[in-house]
Amino acid sequence: MRALFLLALVCAAQAGGKKDDAKKDDAGGDAKGGSCPGGTCDITKLGASGDGKTDSTKALQEAWASACGGSGKNTILIPKGDYLTGPLNYTGPCKGDVTIQVDGNLLASTDLSLYKGNWIEILRVENLVITGKGTLDGQGPSVWSKNSCAKKYDCKILPNSLVLDFITKGEVSGITLLNSKFFHMNVFQCKDVVIKDVTVTAPGDSPNTDGIHMGDSSGISIVNTVIGVGDDCISIGPGSTKINITGVTCGPGHGISIGSLGRYKDEKDVTDVSVKDCTLKKSTNGLRIKAYEDAASVLTASKIHYENVKMEDVANPIIIDMKYCPNKICTSSGASKVTVKDVSFKNITGTSSTPEAVSLLCSDKIPCSGVTMDSVNVEYSGKNNKTMAVCKNAKVTATASLKELECA
Repeated sequence: MRALFLLALVCAAQAGGKKDDAKKDDAGGDAKGGSCPGGTCDITKLGASGDGKTDSTKALQEAWASACGGSGKNTILIPKGDYLTGPLNYTGPCKGDVTIQVDGNLLASTDLSLYKGNWIEILRVENLVITGKGTLDGQGPSVWSKNSCAKKYDCKILPNSLVLDFITKGEVSGITLLNSKFFHMNVFQCKDVVIKDVTVTAPGDSPNTDGIHMGDSSGISIVNTVIGVGDDCISIGPGSTKINITGVTCGPGHGISIGSLGRYKDEKDVTDVSVKDCTLKKSTNGLRIKAYEDAASVLTASKIHYENVKMEDVANPIIIDMKYCPNKICTSSGASKVTVKDVSFKNITGTSSTPEAVSLLCSDKIPCSGVTMDSVNVEYSGKNNKTMAVCKNAKVTATASLKELECA
């Protein structure tokens, strides 16, 4: 999944090389602002059609040029209706504060030849707000068959739906992200961004449709959000610090994950992660930390706290996997370079669809340390087996609820 970070870096580098032209929008317009009455840029006044068939890309780009170029507070209004659009590149810095009010639905073009990268990418903006009750529909079902990432590393990455790069003090609230071609939302090198009351939806068997992925970011909060997708509901990548996840419902999906870690060189540590008051429903993992055994980077995941999390028939409710090797297309053995330490689980309850309610599969070269479990009560929901906790190469302090936990 880190491949998309490389793509983001390329985009960022291109944007960085145009600092002198920062006030010009992607369509070449001079973003002087003032062309939207009362500071509101209604895309239908700029030629957008809500019939779901007419290409509204030009109107959406023009709306950004005016809003970003205007001083004070400016709003891009997407009224009710269905608006077909190709890739959108919204680049700052902006003169004032921009709100994107999504009352209607944006439909991503299914013509992959239009995309050089992502669908909606917003770069180098401060005080950004994306809000409303509308939907960003990636129309992924038409292209999921072209995803080959399960077979090879160097696969072609399909467009992510909403990408936030180098955003400072942002908010995404109320909207729905539906059927992304790849990730629904990717947060890269952002600071102090709140994602709240958002719904993310795709079929449980849709490929690589992660709900919200983040990396190299700090101060990210995901609150009161419902995610059901075909991959990780939330994935916290390298370089993530001060992450708060509260009141999230996950399922279907692969759980709330830290990682994968160690796939690429020069990855940074993950630290200060809090996951509280969440519910996971029939996901294929619950609370997961995953790292490649043959990691290319030396890094540490630490100060991670899980509390008040309910499992409903979840496979692998608690899992630390230091031998992560998806689809058996990587090297499954090697000298681990990833350290996992100071991880706490408190009041984790509910049912497991697998006998192994707890699996701590750590490296023999760098064992997990400082793992604590307080009031962990997850019971196997099946028959003909008992609830088990499996622990290898980990130093664990557990309460009476996990007396059977023995570390190899």
